[in-house]
Amino acid sequence: DVERRVVATLLTLMDGLDNKDTTSDDQRIIVIGATNRPNAIDQALRRPGIPNVDQRKDILIQLSKNIPSLLKEDDYRYIAERSHGYVGADLHALIREASFLAMERNQDSLCLTDFLKGMSHIKPSAMREIFLEVPKVKWEDIGGYDDVKKRLKEAVEWPLRYPESFKRIGVKPPKGILLYGPSGCSKTLMAKAVATEANLNFLAIKGPEIFNKYVGESEKAIRDIFAKARAAAPAIIFLDEFDAVAAKRDDSDSTDVSDRVVISFLNEMDGVESLENVTILAATNRPDRIDPAVLRPGRIDRMIYVGLPDFDARRKIFQLQFDKLSISSDVNIEDLVNMTAGYSGAEVVAICQHAGLNALQENINIEAVIYS
Repeated sequence: DVERRVVATLLTLMDGLDNKDTTSDDQRIIVIGATNRPNAIDQALRRPGIPNVDQRKDILIQLSKNIPSLLKEDDYRYIAERSHGYVGADLHALIREASFLAMERNQDSLCLTDFLKGMSHIKPSAMREIFLEVPKVKWEDIGGYDDVKKRLKEAVEWPLRYPESFKRIGVKPPKGILLYGPSGCSKTLMAKAVATEANLNFLAIKGPEIFNKYVGESEKAIRDIFAKARAAAPAIIFLDEFDAVAAKRDDSDSTDVSDRVVISFLNEMDGVESLENVTILAATNRPDRIDPAVLRPGRIDRMIYVGLPDFDARRKIFQLQFDKLSISSDVNIEDLVNMTAGYSGAEVVAICQHAGLNALQENINIEAVIYS
C-alpha cells in the first residue's frame, strides 16, 4: 500500500508540471529516471499524461482528418473545452460514437451535435471507476434560492470563467464549500446544477460509503477520490452527509477509523492548494458535528445556508411540478403555497406526486389532478 501511495503522489506531481509556470524555456522541468528493469515500472508512469485543451483539440483534428466532417477549428476547440479528463483513447471513442450518431441520421458528415451527444455516452477514463451518472440539472430546474445560486456561481463558476480577473486581483477561489441546512432543501440538486452549468466533471460520494471494515481501506477511499478528481480536473467532489466523513475527533462517538479518515481528508485538502480547478462541495444537515479543523480557512472555508423555501420559492417549486403534471383549472397555486409554510422543497414535490397518485387511484382514466 505504501508503494501505491508513492506512485500516486509521483503521478500527481508530474501531472502538475504541465502548466504555464513550468513549461517556459527558462523554467522547464524534465524528470529523468534510470533502471535496468523497465517492465517492473508501473504502467501509469509509462503512459502519456492527460492532454490539456489545446492538445485535445489537436488530437481531435488529427483523428478526424480522414472522416467527413462539417466541423471548423472553433468547433473542435468547443469540444476540447468540454472534454475534461479525456485521453487520446477517449477522444477516439468519442469520434467513433459521433460517427454512429451521424449514421443514425443518415448523414455522411459529422456535425457538432453528434459530438456533444456522444459525450453523454463516453466518459473520461480517469472517472470511470467512481463516476456517477448525474442528471442534467440546470438552475431553472430548482425553484427559488436565488441568493444561494448566486453565491455558488461566484464560488465555482467565476474562477473558471474569469481566471485572469482572479489572478489580476490576487484572489484565490475557495477550495471547499459547505452547504448546510434542513433535509430535503435541494442541497444535492444545487451541487448537480453547478456541475452541469459549469461543465465540470462530477464525483458524488455519500459520507457513510467511504467507511470500510478493513484497516486502511477508508483512508484509501479518500485518497482515490482526490486522485480521480485531480486526473479529471476541472471537477467537483461532492460529499453528501459530510458530517459522517469529517466528524469531530474529540466527540465521544468518534472512533479510530473516523479520526484517521478526518486526518486523510485534511491531508488531501492541504494538497489541493497547488492544483487548479478542483472544488470540494459538501452537504450536511448537522454542521455542529463537523471537526473545526476542516472548516478552517484554506479548507472548507465557505459556508452557505440552504434553508426551508420561502413563499416565492415554494410557488416556483409548485409551478415547476405543475408544468410536469396535468392540473385542473380549479387548483389554486396560491392556496397551496399558503398551506405549505414550513415545508421543505422535497415535501412540496411529494405533495404533488401524492396528489397525482390519489387521482389515479380514484379514477385510472382521469385526465387532470383536481383540487380535492
